[in-house]
Amino acid sequence: MPYVNIKITNEGVTSAKKAELIEGVTRLLQETLGKNPLTTVVVIDEVDTDNWGIGGESVTVRRQRDQ
Repeated sequence: MPYVNIKITNEGVTSAKKAELIEGVTRLLQETLGKNPLTTVVVIDEVDTDNWGIGGESVTVRRQRDQ
């Protein structure tokens, strides 16, 4: 039973886009590794940009600086 955990920032990804991710990852595992889609688990975690750091600073700070 494959378990895939996708972490993204919580910046307005729609339910439709999340459904596309879940379907696409499930299909990829089936096509590439022969995994059963009925037992493939995909979890999407949305993380606040204050809680996601890159290069020693939060994504919130990076986005504000890059505007």
